[in-house]
This record gives sequence, structure tokens and C-alpha cells, in this order.
Amino acid sequence: MADNRLAKETSSYLKGAAHQPVDWYPWGDDAFRRAKELDRPILLDVGASWCHWCHVIDRESYEDPALAKVINEHFVAVKVDRDERPDVDARYQQAVGALNGQGGWPLTAFLTPDGKVFYGGTYFPPKDAHGRPSFQRVLLAVSDHYRTAKAEALRDAEALHQALAEERGLLASEGAVNEAMLKTSVEAVRGAFDPVNGGFGTAPKFPHAGTVEFLMARYHRTREDGLRSVVVRTLRAMAKGGVFDQIGGGFHRYSTDAQWIVPHFEKMLYDNAGLLTNYVHAWQLTREPLFRETAEGILAWLEEVLSDRERGSFYASQDADVGLDDDGDYFTWSVDELREAVDPDEARVLAAHYDIVEHGEMHHNRRKNVLYVDKEPDLVSKELGLPLDRVMALLGSGKAKMRAARFLRTAPAVDRTIYAGWNGMMVAATLRAGMAFAREDVKAFAIKTLHRILDELWTQDLGMWHATLDGARKVRGLLEDHVYVADALLAAYTATAEAVYLRKAEEVMGFVLRHFWDARKGGFLDVAEDLNEGGGLTTLQIRRRPIEDSPYAGVNAIAALCLQRLHALTGNDEYRLRHDELMMSFAGDARRYGAIYCGTYFLAAELWVHKPAEVVILGPREDPRFKALHAAASSSYAPSRSVLVTEGRESYLPALVEPMLRTKEAKAGPVAFICKGTTCSPPTADPERVKALLEAGG
Repeated sequence: MADNRLAKETSSYLKGAAHQPVDWYPWGDDAFRRAKELDRPILLDVGASWCHWCHVIDRESYEDPALAKVINEHFVAVKVDRDERPDVDARYQQAVGALNGQGGWPLTAFLTPDGKVFYGGTYFPPKDAHGRPSFQRVLLAVSDHYRTAKAEALRDAEALHQALAEERGLLASEGAVNEAMLKTSVEAVRGAFDPVNGGFGTAPKFPHAGTVEFLMARYHRTREDGLRSVVVRTLRAMAKGGVFDQIGGGFHRYSTDAQWIVPHFEKMLYDNAGLLTNYVHAWQLTREPLFRETAEGILAWLEEVLSDRERGSFYASQDADVGLDDDGDYFTWSVDELREAVDPDEARVLAAHYDIVEHGEMHHNRRKNVLYVDKEPDLVSKELGLPLDRVMALLGSGKAKMRAARFLRTAPAVDRTIYAGWNGMMVAATLRAGMAFAREDVKAFAIKTLHRILDELWTQDLGMWHATLDGARKVRGLLEDHVYVADALLAAYTATAEAVYLRKAEEVMGFVLRHFWDARKGGFLDVAEDLNEGGGLTTLQIRRRPIEDSPYAGVNAIAALCLQRLHALTGNDEYRLRHDELMMSFAGDARRYGAIYCGTYFLAAELWVHKPAEVVILGPREDPRFKALHAAASSSYAPSRSVLVTEGRESYLPALVEPMLRTKEAKAGPVAFICKGTTCSPPTADPERVKALLEAGG
């Protein structure tokens, strides 16, 4: 059979299915028009190039000519890349989750010809197994149900659609955003905390970067030891676990066990952006060397694997596996592989440190070990009777040789799609790292990336495009791309003191306020109906105002943090009013989700109730004293602090700044003011004083 329609797509996930015998359509009006012509249900597959089980169902089912024949005779088949169409994925995850209580990838949904769900699930096996029906049995049963009981299927689909369309309105309730709410949420987080292994809940265990940011911000203000313990234990456990790539750096997506040992091996740009921010901030708070080492490990992996060094930008993800029978083989080690890669003394030390044994953790190949820190170097020293400095030297040389040996293996594929929003997340994160670690190279690449995103994906009339690959732009009108890039622009202003980034952040946020604001309920809609290319399908007309961290920082919460900083930097009251309205409109939803799944909103709430620091630096930008003050302000940890710089020539400044300009200290030379709420410190020309005031919290 010739390639199907997916051969013309740019998405690597869709192109990878072009050879399949299924008569696939990409998402769009053509597929739904065809379903109506044939009066057939739609089989919708939503997956991603990094998704292991998506590859499994492709091989087992969609590449099977007999099963493809069933699909082609009874359905119109539509394949969607969840990374390329997060708006489509979110709505169908919600629908399938409402039907059977769970979602995930691959998402397999059965739709009426107008796009409404009447049945669905995730992975279906090729044969009856473990009490689950085979995919073929499911397909035939769904087709038969639609043909013989179509009125019922349509009625069920319409009822589900209406329930989803109304859900937010029914469940959302106004709530107070106050200290009592914050205390309640902290106690709930403590209740979910795993004191033995770190993290929250049990297996499978996911990072919750937004929750950790909330706890750090609260600890910065209150100095509650219990909060510090939750953060430190969690970040230590993850950094030492198999969920962190001990040889190549970067975090895998999640752990299949509660101990953070055996991960799902794919590495996502967005996960690593959130975790990089966690480890940078944790290092600033605690100065624990492990946290900086882990952050630097993420940066090294980004540079080596996920960066377009020549043009600027970050790629989307790295796959878990090389082949379908593989399960993280690139990242795991047998005893024999270790011995081949390193010297005998290095092998002894590495085996003890990382628990590399004959029978490892991987079920598909028991000889394979996931690397995790089982014994600290001092214990290895005692166990092997070696001086500690010798152990450290052998670990360093041995890891370098393991790394070199791993380079010779076939590496999992990298999805080189450039997503605007995900790049915005990583630009903001790498700028924080660059400022904290005084890494000018990291800052420079982040700025280079930001310029490329703006040059290639931003237009003043249509806003931000979502993705580009090989020069082709795809999808527009998604809130996340605009908000995460606005956040990156504000980070760039903090890092560089160049007003052009503040002006561009205002331009992007102005676009967001015009096109995405929900005048009925407050907050922002995830899709701008006047810009989106979704085909006008009924399902996409479900209005969503995302607040939860799923799978990355809640976009309305990031928008709130942006609006707060923009108000501090400009004095424009529209930002303050929209920020206040947004925070109140989501209070009910946030209470329902809790701080584990809505951590970024609770971070925003902490900083709404207890205002963040505002730094104002006055003086010539080229003055070395100015630069020292700016470096101190931009490299210190103070959650969501704003750093406004001015030489007094700007056409508009916040009212707060006017009396500062008249002080004799400001006239004498570069000085900084640190304000919290309505109180400002006396002016200071001492960078160490600036650092101390910001890091004091309170």
C-alpha cells in the first residue's frame, strides 16, 4: 500500500505512521467531512514520538494489515500528535477520563462524525489478555454499537459533551485566596509527602516542579524547617535516583516505582525546564553542592542533545528507546558492559556506587541495571578499603569512560520540532541558571533562542505560532505559547536590564489580554477562537481555562505571575486588576485540585497574599557599580521578584520610582531600593546588602 496522508505532515510522530496500512487522516475538516459522508464513527489516536506504548500499539495493531482492514472498513481514522495539538489532546483526555476514570497516551477515542466521544481508552492489546479485550474485539464491538444503536451512541456522546462543556461552570466556586487557604494546602502537601523516598504519593511517581516552587517560596518567607525538609529530601532523592541520567544528565519523565529508581526513559524539554528551575532555586536557598551539580547536568544534556547550537532553540524531546524490543537499553548497563568500558578498579567503585549487579532492575533483560546512587562515596571508601580521594578520582574517570562508551551506542531519536511555549519555559529556566551560576554562555544561548522564537514564530497580527520544523510553521492561537514566551521575555529583562525585552513582554501580554481573556469568568482561555485553526469542530468549542500543572506549569498561573511582575515594572493598573480577577476566579478550582496538581497556582497565591520583592536600581547602565548591583539583584533567590532599572530618562515609570529619583543618593551614583509591599529599604550602593535583603525573605 502507498503511504497514507500522513506522509505530507511535518510531525515526526505522524510521519512515522505514513507507511502503515491504516488509511490515516491528520486532524482537520477533511476527516470529519469524510466521516459524515460515510456515516462512520471516527477512531482517534493521540500519541507522541517519545511515547513507548504509542510505538507498541503502532507495531502490534496499526501495522497489522488484518486489523488495518477492520479499521478502514468501519471507521475514519485520525492520528494526532499531542505535542503539536495540546488543545485537541486536552479535550479528548478530559472526555475519555470522564468515561473510564483514566487517560494517558496512546489515547484511543471513538467519536461521532461531529467529534464527540462515545467510547474510549488508552492502549488496547492485540489479543485478549489480563481481562482486557483485544483491540479487534473492541473495534468490532464499537462499530456494531454505532451501526445498530446509533441513536444511543449519539445521545451518550451529546450528554458527555454537554457535561464537559458545563463542568467548569458547575464545579468552579469563588473562594478566598488568603493565608488560611495557603496553610490548608501546605498541610495537604505534607500529607501526601513520602518521608522515606521523597516526592508525593506512591508509584508511579512524577516530579511536581510547581509544588516544589510553592514550598520553596513559602520556606523563603517563613523559614519553616518542615518545608525545607520536604524540598531537600525530594530533590536529593530525584537527583540520586535512576530518574536522573547519572551519566548524561537530564531527567527522564517519571519513575515507575516509589524509590525513583526505574524510570520511563523519555526526556522532555518541559520537564527539564521545571526541574532546572527547582534545582537552581534549591541551590540558591541551601547552597547544597548536589543541587548545583544536578542543574549543571541538565544544562550539559541540553547543550549536547536538545539544542540547535547554530541557530538557537531547544528541541522537543528525546525518545525512551531505539527499537520496539528495547526498554531504555541506551541508558542502562550490564556488569559486562561496565567491565568493557572501564578499568577494573573503576568498575569496582562504580558498581558499588551505582549498584551495578548481575541481576538488574529491567524486566525485559535482567542483566541490565538502571544507574542510581546506592552508596555514597564515603561508604564505598569504607566498603572497598580505599581512600576517599581515590574513590572520587575513580568515579570521575570511570564516569567519563562510561560516557564515551555510551556515545558509541545508537542513541534514541530526538524530536527536533521547536515549540514556542516549551522554548519559552526553557529560556526562562536557563536564564535563571545563567544568572545564579554566573554562566554567561548559558545566558547568551537563552537570549539567542528567544530571538529566534520571536523572529520565526511571532507576528503582531496573528500572535504566536505553536511549532516549527524544517521551516514549516504549524498551529496558532494557543495560550501557552504566548504566556510562556512572555515569561521568558520578563526573565530576559531581569537578566540583561535591556528595556526592549520589557516592551516586547508588554506587547505579547497585550495580545493575550485582547484574544484570550474570558470576560465571563475571568482568567484566560487556552484557545483564541478567532485565531485557532482547529477546524471549528464542536469538541474544540469546549471552553477550557487551564489552571492545573498537567503536564507542565499551569498556564493561567504563569500568566498571573507575569501580570504581577508587569504591574511592578510599569505601574499599569490593568495588569493588577486582571491579575486580581484571575486569582479569585480560580480559587475554587485550585482548592479542588490541591497544591500537588495545582502547585504553580499556589505559588502565585503565596505571592499574591505575601507580595514579592521589587528591586529598583537607579544609575547609568554602563557604570561598573550599576552592574554589580544588578548582578546581585538578578542572581539572588527571591520568588518572582522584579528588577526595574532606570537612568531616569524613561518616558513612564511606576509612581513608586519618582520619589527615589529625587534622593541625594540616587543623584550621587548607582543605588538600589528593595521594596516589599508598600515599604522600601533605604537606598544602598552595596551589592552584598542587596543580596542580603532579597535572601532574607520574611
